[in-house]
Amino acid sequence: MSAEALHLTAAITREGDWYVARCLQVEVTSQGETIEESLENLREALELYFEDAPAPEVTEVITAPVEIRRAA
Repeated sequence: MSAEALHLTAAITREGDWYVARCLQVEVTSQGETIEESLENLREALELYFEDAPAPEVTEVITAPVEIRRAA
């Protein structure tokens, strides 16, 4: 059986002492003490997720900053 490569997008944020990596195409998140560790943990979590879930229709993700104004 051959493995299919999926090209997914992760968003990484710093939350306290941890880096949190979130996949933008499916609701899978992981964390690590470094960016690299959070991505490696996310890869592992995604591989486990896709053992039971169908592969998503992957489309190009456009990322852009969004500024909002909050009442003080």
